[in-house]
Amino acid sequence: MEYSIEEVMETVKMTLYHNFDIRTVTLGINLKDCIHSDIDVFKSNVYDRVTDYGKKLVSEAEKLEEKYGIPIINKRISVTPVSLIVEACAEEDAPIRIAKALDRAAKDAGIDFIGGYGALVQKGMTRADAKLIDSLPEVLADTERVCAFLNVASTVSGMNMDAVIRLGNIIKDIANRTENGIGCTKFAVFANAPEDNPFMAGAFHGVGEPDFSLNIGISGPGVVRSVVEKNRECDLTALSEVIKRTTFKITRAGELIGRELASNMAVPFGIVDISLASTTKVGDSVAGIVEMMGIEKMGAPGSTAALALLIDAVKKGGAMASGNVGGLSGTFIPVSEDTGMNEAVKSGALSIEKLEALTAVCSVGLDMIAIPGDTSAETISAIIADELSIGMVNSKTTGVRLIPVPGKKPGDYVNFGGLLGETYVMSVSTFSSRDFILRGGRMPSPITSMRN
Repeated sequence: MEYSIEEVMETVKMTLYHNFDIRTVTLGINLKDCIHSDIDVFKSNVYDRVTDYGKKLVSEAEKLEEKYGIPIINKRISVTPVSLIVEACAEEDAPIRIAKALDRAAKDAGIDFIGGYGALVQKGMTRADAKLIDSLPEVLADTERVCAFLNVASTVSGMNMDAVIRLGNIIKDIANRTENGIGCTKFAVFANAPEDNPFMAGAFHGVGEPDFSLNIGISGPGVVRSVVEKNRECDLTALSEVIKRTTFKITRAGELIGRELASNMAVPFGIVDISLASTTKVGDSVAGIVEMMGIEKMGAPGSTAALALLIDAVKKGGAMASGNVGGLSGTFIPVSEDTGMNEAVKSGALSIEKLEALTAVCSVGLDMIAIPGDTSAETISAIIADELSIGMVNSKTTGVRLIPVPGKKPGDYVNFGGLLGETYVMSVSTFSSRDFILRGGRMPSPITSMRN
């Protein structure tokens, strides 16, 4: 499909006036053929592979920024889940040594973040998986650019509650080792994690992917908000059409950049993730879109319905624009990274319970939420189990990024800096679910998984 002059001019206007940008270009890299019995050779292979392609990604992305005038905010790499590639290593600290090689390679290549330090443990854990999980506090405290993930649940396999139990203590340990618990911002826990997600912290290069894959994540909350603002009086059917047409234009612009970047790098183009990803910029808020629809404050009654309409229109517009839509492709509601969400928390309109309800219709889940530092490990595990149950039962991706901020209590302010934003610590129920969580085992897959 050809790109018209009108489309190009519309994209220029979106960039100049409504914060449109390419949030991330993420190059997926297969590291399975880097494996070696000698850990030093293994590390060297990993470093060389990531550095070579990372430098090329940064260089080519900068050329496209200059050519089209569309900002590319982050250049990222995702790799094969590290627990898989260290399986044969005898050294107990092999995951940590690979993580540090990845971190050094990302820094030397000018890559913002590198994802894939994680494991797929939805049905059980291997010895390598367990080693990697135990290493998470040290890795996330001692590296700068490494992001980690765990997939602990899926619709087909159920939920690994033994892994969920461990995560409560792991997350508290990460928080206690890093200032304001910021290490937790680099760790996401998933149900039904996609293999081609370009967004951190959950990105990894799945085993079903080719050697390389260029995935792109776009960002257009400001653009969508502007068209909603211009259509305050229309009914919801018409509003959905307006949002759908706008998402079509955003997706077309994003795929143009992604395909050209992949071609210039001589790697396959993967997917365009059409998720509306908030930023800390004024007007670039998903909560702001919902409020522009007529909800006084995000979290008020009607918020879930408004978000459902928004995400449905986004998916329809994106699917019409591209045959390569993938990743998460929905609407993100990260509290600290979205000024409107943060204001809703401050005003008391938005609670963790309402956020959980919102995640039944949107992407990702309980994202970038600061909670009191003295929240018990069992309660953290229980919050994770609640959220991932929504994904498991409804055959969708859900995830959790909780940040128990040491020394902070509900209502306290915390600033994570940069794109991670700032927020207020949210209150958590003090009623215990310890006896339920510590039962362990595996939560069986729902009957909806039996589709063959």
